[in-house]
Parts: sequence; C-alpha cells; structure tokens
Amino acid sequence: MRITFTTLSVALLLAGSGGAFAASSVDLSVKGSITPSACTPGLSNGGLVDIGKLSAKDLNADRMTRIKEQTLQLSVTCDAPTLMALESKDNRPGSEYDNRGNFGLGLINDTEKLGSMELSLLSPVADGVPVRTIESYDNGATWAGNMWLMPDNLLSVANTTTAAPIAVQLMTAELRINSLIAPTNTLTLDNEVAIDGSVTLTVKYL
Repeated sequence: MRITFTTLSVALLLAGSGGAFAASSVDLSVKGSITPSACTPGLSNGGLVDIGKLSAKDLNADRMTRIKEQTLQLSVTCDAPTLMALESKDNRPGSEYDNRGNFGLGLINDTEKLGSMELSLLSPVADGVPVRTIESYDNGATWAGNMWLMPDNLLSVANTTTAAPIAVQLMTAELRINSLIAPTNTLTLDNEVAIDGSVTLTVKYL
C-alpha cells in the first residue's frame, strides 16, 4: 500500500527596517489518503523468462536481432474493487540500446548496451469482462489508449467506451516480452555474456 504525501510550499515574509512584524509561526500541511483495500500483483513462472543460450554467429552484426517472443500470465488481485495502475521500474537503467522508452538488458564491460526489452499487455480481463489498457504520462491526470509498459508511464484498464480507469478486483492479462539484442558490431563477445533484464511492476493506487 502506498501513501502519497503532498508538501505545502510556504513563503516567508521577513521584516524590514520599516517597522513591519514577521510572523513567528508557519503551518505545514500533509495531505493524502489511505485505501482500505490492497492489491497484489503476480506473474506466472515466478516472473522468470529464460530465452536460453544464443550463438553470436546467429545475431545480426549491423542491426538489432529480435528474439522469439515470450509470454507470461499477469494478475492483479485486490481485496475489493480498486482504482489502480501498474508502474514499471527498469532495474538496469541506462542499458537500453535504442532509447525508445523500453527496458535494458544489461551492460557488457560496463559501457556496451546489450539490448532492449519491450513489454506490453494483451487480452486484459477485469472481473470477467474484457477491457482495454490505457496509459498516463502525468501520474494519472490524463489517460489515452496504449498497451505498452514503459519506465515513465502508468498502465491501467478501462472499459471499451472510455479512457478512464475502472475499479477492479481481479485483473488478468498476457504480459508479452520481446527481447532485442544490439548489433554485434557494437558488442564485445569474446566470452559468454549474460542477458540480464530486470523490471519491477508495482501497483499504484489512484
């Protein structure tokens, strides 16, 4: 459960030499809310995607190589119908190769970006009813249709006629993972290297 704190900005008026008096106290306001329900996200296979070993000779030298698509089952289970969204954190920041708002696959020699990972949600269902995914880039102030999880957006679900989040108790979807390896002419592949993508999905209460 997350509690959001909003700090009130305060301006102080200092007394000048003309006889004005400065206030001797100032108020601080802390605002937010506590939701009575909690939501738990889950992924099939413990959230592990293993694409196996790849031969460097099978990868493209001058363009990115797209690896076979993988899919996990995502679920978000809440105690009661709850307005919520998913927030994605790239645990390998700065290692995304193509700078398209995706997630990184780690670094070789601390500088060479190994590739990128695209994440999207397909076939979302909320409480037994098909829904669609929507995204927000301004912390939930506005929403538009999209299925991509990115490090700088929120992803929620809406009914088929509006672009506003709906309260859900159980949401399920397919999490599609597309991995892309950087051109091998940008990588040092003299030894075996690990593909090391990592993303944390967090429920954000709206």
